[in-house]
Order: sequence, then structure tokens, then C-alpha cells
Amino acid sequence: MTPADLVTRLGIPSGPLFFPVTAYGPDGAVDPAVYRAHVRRGVEDGAAAVFACCGTGEFHALTPEEFQTCVRAAVEETGGRVPVVAGAGYGTALAVRYARLAEEAGADGLLALPPYLVHAPQEGLLRHYRELAAATALPVIVYQRDNAVFTPETVVGLARTEGIVGLKDGLGDLDLMQRIVSAVRTEVPGDFLYFNGLPTAEQTQLAYRALGVTLYSSAVFCFAPEIALAFHRALTTGDDATVHRLLDGFYRPFVELRARGRGYAVSLVKAGVRLRGLEVGEVRPPLREPGDDHVKQLAQLIERAHALLEEDHAK
Repeated sequence: MTPADLVTRLGIPSGPLFFPVTAYGPDGAVDPAVYRAHVRRGVEDGAAAVFACCGTGEFHALTPEEFQTCVRAAVEETGGRVPVVAGAGYGTALAVRYARLAEEAGADGLLALPPYLVHAPQEGLLRHYRELAAATALPVIVYQRDNAVFTPETVVGLARTEGIVGLKDGLGDLDLMQRIVSAVRTEVPGDFLYFNGLPTAEQTQLAYRALGVTLYSSAVFCFAPEIALAFHRALTTGDDATVHRLLDGFYRPFVELRARGRGYAVSLVKAGVRLRGLEVGEVRPPLREPGDDHVKQLAQLIERAHALLEEDHAK
């Protein structure tokens, strides 16, 4: 898939972007069969794209061989119905290695995660992502968060780089995002994609839409696709009443629950997938499982959201 192809396919937000968890068996090894089932269900439920082995998929915990196994499985299960974008990270050399493994596995694009640990200057970050983009034919989406925060001028440089097609924001600085969008629009006319990549992005998507950012990742889609789809549908059709009802009755309490444990942006989501009946295993260290009480509260929140959706259908 060319950069233009990926931009076209992602440019129309037909549904939530799906970031599957990585399934492990009882022995702790990757379970490709369960992972395939998870990906297959997500596509059948209406995901607009599959982002394999990224943050929610515990990229940090996977060996290169496990990574490629999962990316290949995602590609085979989607069968071209939706794009598959794979994570790539660490230092430049390892990021390039993961990018090439993803390309060999048939991925349609890359989500470039922040470089490992270092706080680099802007020119160093720009060089890192340019070298990654040049390493394969895969289009690259750059993930802004943690130690990879960009000035508008740097994002203009990224947008001018062949193969870099978008920016996913996991920082949440709306002033900075507005300046980035304005600078790229002014300096690099064309289709550059922007994504809301904050944990539980639905919570902030009303604000991001005001900036023109319509694409967002949905961790909730992993374990409650009907809730994520209802929110996405309400958001895109201007059904503010449903948007607010789901924000107030589900998303805000979910975000507050998620904030009660470090790593819950991954481990609580994975617990939610198990609640749905798919045995994807526990998270790998250094993450830890959520407490039983928190899992029970998650189940109650899901039930509450279903009740809200039933109220909508009854009207």
C-alpha cells in the first residue's frame, strides 16, 4: 500500500481504530490462534483499521520474532478488508529492524513509537524518523508522546518527508496541536493525517474534532465494540445527546478507574477482553494485572453503558 493509499483509506473515519491486545497462552508464550480470533472479531465488528503490536498490544514486551508473528497474523486475518499498521520503536537501528519485519509480514504502514528513553533535540528526532521512513516503503505515522514532543516546525519537517503521512498525538496539549495543524496546513498543503492518541481518546475527542482531528484510537473497542461504535456513530452524526450520555455514564468513570493503577491503559483493557470471554492471558512484566475489585467495577461500567444504549433504542 502506498502512502497515498493509506491516507485515502484512513482519511474517512468509517469506524474506530482498533488496537488489539496481544494474546498469551497459559505458558506465557504468544498465542497466535487467540490473537487471530481477537483481530477477526474486531474487523467483523466494524474497525476501520488494525494497529497491531502498538502500545495496547504490549510492543515493549515482544521479541522481534513474536512481533512479526502477530503482525503477519493480523494481516492474514484482515485479508485486506482494512489496513494493518504495525508498531516500530526503540532506537533508530531497532526501529528500522521492526519496520522491515513488519514490511515482510505484509503490514500496510507503521506507527513510529518514541525513541527509547533519551530526550533528544528536535533535529535528532527529525533525523530518527526520516531514517525510519527511508528504511522501507511503508508509510509512517509518528506518535507524539512522552519523550517525543515536537515543535510545529519539526512537524512541518516530518510532513515534508517522503513516506511520513501523519501524526498521532498522545500528549494532549491542544494549544500545541492547534499550532501544529496550522503550521502544516500553511507550509505543506495536502493530506496529512492527525490522530487523537490519548488513552481512552473518546474522552477528549470532542475537543480534538474542533481542531479538525477526526481520527482516534479506541481501547474500549477491544472489549466493548458496541459501546465504541455507538459513540463513534453519535459523534460523526452530531448526536450530542448520546455522546454526552456515554461520556457521563461510561467514559468519564472508566477514565477515573483507569487512573487508579499504573499501566491500566493496557492491563485494564486486557482484563476487559477477558470479561468478554476471550482468554488473551495476563499482561507481561513490568505491567501488572488490575485488582479484582477494579475488574468488577469495569464489568459494572460495561453493564451501565449497555443499559444506556438500550435506553436509546427504546426511544
